Amino acid sequence: MRTHYCGAVNADHIGQIVTLCGWASRRRDHGGVIFIDLRDREGTVQVVIDPDTPEAFAVAEDTRPEFVLKVVGKVRPRPAGTENPNLPTGMVEVLTQTLEVLNPSLTPPFQIDDDNINENIRLQYRYLDLRRAPMQKNLRLRYRVSKLMRDYLDQHGFMEVETPMLTRSTPEGARDYLVPSRVHDGLFYALPQSPQLFKQLLMVAGFDRYFQITKCFRDEDLRADRQPEFTQVDLETSFMGEEEIMVLVEGMIRDMFQKAQGIDLPNPFPRMAYAEAMGRYGSDKPDLRVTLEITELTEVMKAVDFKVFSGPANAVGGRVAALRVPKGGEFSRGEIDAWTEFVKIYGARGLAWIKVNEKAKGRDGLQSPIVKNLHDAALAEILSRSGAEDGDILFFGADRAKVVNDALGALRLKIGHEKGYLDGRAWAPLWVVDFPMFEFNEDEHRWDALHHPFTAPKDGHEDYLATNPGAALSKAYDMVLNGWEVGGGSVRIHKEAVQEKVFAALNIGAAERREKFGFLLDALQYGAPPHGGLAFGLDRLVTLMAGAESIRDVIAFPKTQRAACLMTNAPNAVDEKQLRELHIRLRQKAAEPS
Repeated sequence: MRTHYCGAVNADHIGQIVTLCGWASRRRDHGGVIFIDLRDREGTVQVVIDPDTPEAFAVAEDTRPEFVLKVVGKVRPRPAGTENPNLPTGMVEVLTQTLEVLNPSLTPPFQIDDDNINENIRLQYRYLDLRRAPMQKNLRLRYRVSKLMRDYLDQHGFMEVETPMLTRSTPEGARDYLVPSRVHDGLFYALPQSPQLFKQLLMVAGFDRYFQITKCFRDEDLRADRQPEFTQVDLETSFMGEEEIMVLVEGMIRDMFQKAQGIDLPNPFPRMAYAEAMGRYGSDKPDLRVTLEITELTEVMKAVDFKVFSGPANAVGGRVAALRVPKGGEFSRGEIDAWTEFVKIYGARGLAWIKVNEKAKGRDGLQSPIVKNLHDAALAEILSRSGAEDGDILFFGADRAKVVNDALGALRLKIGHEKGYLDGRAWAPLWVVDFPMFEFNEDEHRWDALHHPFTAPKDGHEDYLATNPGAALSKAYDMVLNGWEVGGGSVRIHKEAVQEKVFAALNIGAAERREKFGFLLDALQYGAPPHGGLAFGLDRLVTLMAGAESIRDVIAFPKTQRAACLMTNAPNAVDEKQLRELHIRLRQKAAEPS
């Protein structure tokens, strides 16, 4: 039907007859000559229709935006002075011989080249939104990124294997999406939160190096970097340790960035222990481009009379810390009040602060409602440890460590980006390592797996699983890029006895272990090799590379933050007959003797 893409027509085609198909982006009538910008996925070319071709001219007069057109014409240079060097096709135009409307269009709800469109409208008419150049560029980048990673893994001996979409519910940290079974009354499948157990079983099966670019599903609260269905670049290897896996996949990311966008990432990526990341940045995925850091003050505050500080400092699991902002003494009271409200989102009850007006004057050079509650030795330690200078401001967090970390970590990012406390780097990759095996769930008074229960403990930490779970570190590693966790993984448990110890530490009883994970425990007893892996969030990676504000801008058909599809009106009510049958089966199941 066509000989060339619109965006591929250039000076090499001058004098040739071409056939083009695409959408009318814009139509302009200039004194009897009509110009149409014809667009397809490769770009736009200017088409000229003059009265010397009356049939084509009549069609052009009736053409409107987004009409689908077929143009046969001759490529010629644009007249001198009308060239557009900003377009790949800007030096030429196509003089039309015949023009055909393949399909007319209703008036679109927005202009395709408009960059200021309400997102709900964009999502409702996603098929039109995807015609816009930024969306075409983003999805092209997404394809390029996935292809480069697939090529890299293929070159390094990985085999792509598909794993099931209908499986059983497993503890991955979020709620499952459930699918009722028609043939098994009252029973449900779960859509996978990850292929974790299946890829481990592939290692037991001897496939050695597996990967898959696959959809995963989590029924969790949504943010700009989350979707109920998302895409992972998932991989697993046998007979490789933490260091070997990190070097391999770091090479993949560096190779992909260079080939996709010509970006040279550092070699090697820096490493940081989890404890250091939480201590200095209040986050296990710190944005190292932000120059602000958190100062530890828990010991300093144990002996002060100010109960707001001494209480958490002396409590088990409490923390007192400060965020120093150079020259922050210039901040207005209105800004400080706004940040006080901001940290309350993270559970903080307030935001204490001290402005350092003249450090040399000691107490008299400090401005704050809380200074009178702190003794001189504590004030001197605050200034010394934080490195505060004249004109700085210190913001304090005092509460459970998690609340302090979350609040000051988020405040660090907010002030850092809004006020320009950045080091100028475009890309700041980081490996965060040495994660704890477990975190204590204070609401339920039990230990939870920080990553997942199949992560191996550090060598020599196996005994902590029974005696002191909080002291056990894991062979886990996360790749962080500009404050986003883009990939995470670990070396897995490959011995049944160690897996049993982890389940016991998580208070998963013998009967529950057998019911939920019997197949895995059995498999580990049949010569399971040492193995480990990692999964990258493809959506997050492409969002960062595209400079997009949300992962919805790099997914063809995303959901809203309320997990709805505005285009198809999903989720929707199911067929009444199906629903009635499901209710009958559930009632029958509930009535069966246990």
